[in-house]
Amino acid sequence: MVKARGGLLLAVMLAAACGGAPAPADDAEPTAGVPRLPVDPPPADPTAVRPFEINVPDAVLDDLRDRLHRARLPDELDDADWDYGTPLGYLTELVTYWRDEYDWRAHEAALNAFDHFKTQIDGIDVHFIHQRSPEPDALPLLITHGWPGTVVEFMEIIGPLTDPAAHGGRAEDAFHVIAPSIPGYGFSGHPRERGFGPESAAAVNAALMERLGYDRYGLQGGDWGAIISRWHAYNHAGAVVGLHLNMLIAGPPPGVENPIAGVPQAELARMEERRTFFQGPETGYSHIQGTKPQTLGYGLNDSPVGQAAWIVEKFRTWCDCDGHPETIFSRDALLTNIMLYWLTESATSSARMYYESGLARATGAGQPGRIEVPTAGAIFPHELFYTPRAWAEAHYNLVRWTEMPRGGHFAAMEQPELFVEDVRAFFADLR
Repeated sequence: MVKARGGLLLAVMLAAACGGAPAPADDAEPTAGVPRLPVDPPPADPTAVRPFEINVPDAVLDDLRDRLHRARLPDELDDADWDYGTPLGYLTELVTYWRDEYDWRAHEAALNAFDHFKTQIDGIDVHFIHQRSPEPDALPLLITHGWPGTVVEFMEIIGPLTDPAAHGGRAEDAFHVIAPSIPGYGFSGHPRERGFGPESAAAVNAALMERLGYDRYGLQGGDWGAIISRWHAYNHAGAVVGLHLNMLIAGPPPGVENPIAGVPQAELARMEERRTFFQGPETGYSHIQGTKPQTLGYGLNDSPVGQAAWIVEKFRTWCDCDGHPETIFSRDALLTNIMLYWLTESATSSARMYYESGLARATGAGQPGRIEVPTAGAIFPHELFYTPRAWAEAHYNLVRWTEMPRGGHFAAMEQPELFVEDVRAFFADLR
């Protein structure tokens, strides 16, 4: 397995035997001959759930290594640090390790230790891990990632969730884990039409669970996964027994003249500190992805160094690591997550989620109503946003609120034990 443990602005605050990510529709002359993952043939039965194995052609890996050898790095100020973006010294070390020591095949095998599948929903090939528990009465649990994450985030929690008895837990807390790659991310296909935002992704997830034969299940999400899961719980409440979020966001209670009345001062201070942290230097990426994702995509899709710099900066800044990401994530974990973006050419398609979400908000369709499904908030101290509990209670049927002692935005990857414990505890009374 990946050895070490191992985003988003909202309105308020890898030849695969069974295929790979779709290549661009028009293989024009400038990219002719560039090694790419092969394209899945159209399935004979689009509704079929097809086993999938990650098997990246050697030519794709050779092309990556060649690009890393020929990388043209920029200059840097003499005293520059992370405040200017990913530092040259750190990135040089990371890229050198990626080029000379990182073993994709080992991590490909670790990923393939899980059960992967694809199925076509609304014309999009959806990739997902479907890891069934050995416990027959396990509760299905759909876990959705965000940006710049992938299903790699869940590699350390799938085992404890599906087979708790083998990981120091109780058999009665077992889950069947379903972890899709959001369309436009990882090994899922890329939406080809305008308008595919979080609510669309939620509809895909609901259709996936129905196709798998699950009519009663739990949801878990962080980052975009939290937003997608919120829409899922709102539009398909009859199937959802509980909603567990590690990024719980809500605006002021509606119809309240003074929304901060009665909110503890410590919570207001924490909300303001997180708002200041994020809405200062941390919003640049989302403005670009939310306004010009195609322009950004040319650079990230063509340069693995650019892709790495774009993603690793967020892992460093958004995790609870005191500025040193490799105290929480190994280089291999960081690079395996980056590889899923590079190999599947999903920098551009994943960024479009920001554009579509912003467009929906601009037209007044960006937020669901109150969530009546029982909801849990796992509140990690270094999460991007903080919502006062009273505000959360106004927007969700909040039945559990856990103040975590440590951890940040990538909760399942940063603090898998705390994450698993809270998920188990929340769903124990909802089975």
